[in-house]
Amino acid sequence: MSTETSSDWFARPDPSRPPLALIAGPTASGKSDCAVALAQALEAQGRRAVVINADSAQVYADLEVLSARPSAADMGGIEHRLFGTWDGAQTCSAADWAMAARREIDAVHAEGGVPVLVGGTGLYIRTLLDGIAPVPPIDEAVRAEVRALPVADAYAALIREDPERAARLAPADTTRVARALEVIRSTGQTLGTWQAQTEGGICDRVSVRAAILLPAREALYARCDLRFQRMIERGALNEVARLLQRQLDPDLPVMRAIGVPELAAYLRNAANLEDAIARGAQATRNYAKRQFTWLRHQPPAEWPRMSFEDFDEPDHLATILHSFGLTGHI
Repeated sequence: MSTETSSDWFARPDPSRPPLALIAGPTASGKSDCAVALAQALEAQGRRAVVINADSAQVYADLEVLSARPSAADMGGIEHRLFGTWDGAQTCSAADWAMAARREIDAVHAEGGVPVLVGGTGLYIRTLLDGIAPVPPIDEAVRAEVRALPVADAYAALIREDPERAARLAPADTTRVARALEVIRSTGQTLGTWQAQTEGGICDRVSVRAAILLPAREALYARCDLRFQRMIERGALNEVARLLQRQLDPDLPVMRAIGVPELAAYLRNAANLEDAIARGAQATRNYAKRQFTWLRHQPPAEWPRMSFEDFDEPDHLATILHSFGLTGHI
């Protein structure tokens, strides 16, 4: 970290490296409220601020409830972008999102404002800042052949063809195992080789100031359970029913989003509601755990990790604002 103060960082008149604020955290960690509070504090100082979504579920218009997308009231008078932007029939890849996010960030900078990026999707954040591997399009015949393999067979093949990547993956990780295998079979180079050639990142042209929220795990998991129950009360079943009526490809991200398969099983009479809710809550906790682990270890060491024990602690949002050199009314 440099020795400049946080307030200097927000106000610094350096058009070559304008500021980008980032609030990252696992699901149900309160990061959306923190991003709004930060943006409000900036606007109270006369700076324009725009919240930009970096959550892979909140990009889909079809997942308003199950993604906990902010309502107009939640937005607190702050402009929000890239929320509900993609139709569920269209996949929003990390590359797709990063391209859109770059456009929005550049537009906010052109207006003299501060983009406030908020989310917990590590692949999105990493792709935006560091760039993406320029992997050529995968041959469709290769993809079909690989995707038809049982995961155990695909993993065994990956051990032979790309042992370094296989050693880094869980044998049952169907998606990542298939991706690594199809890349080496289609391109003749390993995924690691391609990833060493990343391009398109913006980290060298923006000045990032981040806060990573890492609340106590047990409190976080309790919030995950409560959040999923409230989603049911707010119409999650109707949301999934509308998705099923669209008869979308079950492999689309929107159909695999947390809560959709679990509630779809109930709507198809393959599970009772109590079991479906329990599985949806468990899937939410599992996802929060993966996010927590990634955010603790993968981002730059100088990004501050902010731990707090009690979600009801009245000043933890103020503490986060203080880390940015700001104050505000929470």
